[in-house]
Formats: sequence, C-alpha cells, structure tokens
Amino acid sequence: MVRYIAYRSLMALFLVWVVVTIVFLLLHLIPGDPAELLLSQGSIAADPAAVAALRTKMGLNEPLWQQYLSHLAGVLTGDLGASFRDGAPVVGQIAQRLPRTLEVILTAAIIATTLGVPLGTFAAIRAGGKWDSAISLLSSAALSTPVFVVGSVVILIFAQQLRILPAGGFVAISVDPVQHLKLLMLPAGTVALGLWAVITRMSRATVLEVLQRDHVRTARAKGLSHRQILRRHVVRNALIPVLTVLGLEMGTLIGGTVLVEFVFNWPGLSGYLVSAVDARDYPEVVGIVMTISILFVFLNLLVDVVNAALDPRIALARS
Repeated sequence: MVRYIAYRSLMALFLVWVVVTIVFLLLHLIPGDPAELLLSQGSIAADPAAVAALRTKMGLNEPLWQQYLSHLAGVLTGDLGASFRDGAPVVGQIAQRLPRTLEVILTAAIIATTLGVPLGTFAAIRAGGKWDSAISLLSSAALSTPVFVVGSVVILIFAQQLRILPAGGFVAISVDPVQHLKLLMLPAGTVALGLWAVITRMSRATVLEVLQRDHVRTARAKGLSHRQILRRHVVRNALIPVLTVLGLEMGTLIGGTVLVEFVFNWPGLSGYLVSAVDARDYPEVVGIVMTISILFVFLNLLVDVVNAALDPRIALARS
C-alpha cells in the first residue's frame, strides 16, 4: 500500500508539472500583447514607448525559456508572481477566492452523494419497475438541463416567488453566518443537481453489475438477508466507480463553475480565471490553472487511495 501511494504521488507531481508547462506555453502563443492591452483605452492605441517600458517591467522581453525558469522558481518558493493588471500578489487572490468555490463544490458533493447513492441503489434493486423509470427519467432530465437554466429557475422559484432565499451575492461567514448559508444554498443546489444525476446513474449501473456477480449469488445461497447482502457485498464494491466519478466531477467543477458564479454573483475562482484570460494576465492564468490542476490531481490521488483501501487488489495490481 505504501509503495502504491508513493507511486501515485510521483505520478501526480509529474502530471502537475506537465499541465503547468503546457498552459504556460499556450498562453504565450495566444495573439495579443498584455502590455498593449493594459495601456489601450477603447479604440485609442497605446503609446509604443509606454508599451515597451511596461513590457520590460513585466519581464516580457526576456527569452521564453528564462520566463519559464523564473516562473518555476517562483512556484517552488510559493511565489506565483503579481497580477499585470493591478500588481496584487496572485497567491493572495487565489487564497481569497478558492475557498469560496470549494465551499460551493463540497456542499454540492455532500448533497449529491447523500441523495444519489441511496436513490441509485434503490433504482437498481427495483430495476425495470416504475420507481426505477421515474428516477432514471429525473436523472436524465437533470443531466441534460444547462446549469444556467437551472440557476435561473431556482432563482425564480426560491428567491422571487417563495422569497425564502436571496437571489445572489456574497457575505463572508465571519460577518453573518446565517446570511452566508442562505446565499450558499442556491448555487450549491444548482451544482448539486447535475452532480446528483451523474452519481445516481453511476450508482444504479454499478449496483446492478455487482448484484450479478458470483459472490452475491453465493451469499444468497447461504441464506443472508437482502439487507446484509447489500451492506456487506454490494454497496462496498459499488462505491469504487462512484467515488472515481465523483473525484473526476469535483475536479472538473473547480474550474467549471463559471456560469454558476456569474448567475449568483458568487466571487469564486472560476470567474477570476475568465477575467484573467480575457486580460491576458499570464501570472494570474498560470497561477489559477496550476492551482486547479493540483487540486484535480490531488482529488484523483485521494480517490485512488480510498479505492485501494476499499479493494486492496487495486494496490497489489499497480504497485
């Protein structure tokens, strides 16, 4: 198990380096000069002398390899540089916004998992019945509905008609915990709906598959009750692919909640990434993408370790 964790950790570090390198190079291939964009005012072109001075200050005149080495050195020391737009440290901006995005995603994951695994298991046990059809229909509808549509509908229902939750905004939990939780519910619920659909469908499929295995038939032949079979032999094995999908989905959502943050005016990391890309702010973009990739890889590493704990054969096969 220790060898397996060490191997997966080394692979995770390698993947993070590859992603950061690719993003750094791709950003420098995008047309447009960040210095010129920052100094331009509408249709008025920037002064070439001012642009040249700003490029020197930003270090954009240095060779690409030197910029890359400087960036890697900064990453290793925890310094992601300063924003081209306002000179603010990128680490500070990420540290401020990342917990807000993680809060939405983790709350959504708790809601989706709490509802999805039992409902998926229930649908699998009654496969082909009316409850199975109803749950499958609901999950398909939730999966195919765009997130901005879900967000608009929940605002219309819960904020404008029922008036039980605010439509959007952000208040720090240290300022007003109750208002913070109220503002969190709608964006987290919007994200949870699609995640719930994925987990429900995956739970149903994996439980159905496990129910057909030989060891489950043997457990039935020994006279174990239906509840004992589910608890001891079915759910444990069915959780492995469900956890894998959950880890992938959560990693994707870290940088993919742009529309949710926009609809609910939630100042998270995804919206920050969009504005940084639009401004060609290299330090911000590379810092954000690096943070997202590290979290994505860490989540998948955590899922691999949990899966290996649930089924030791995984660690034996890959170590």
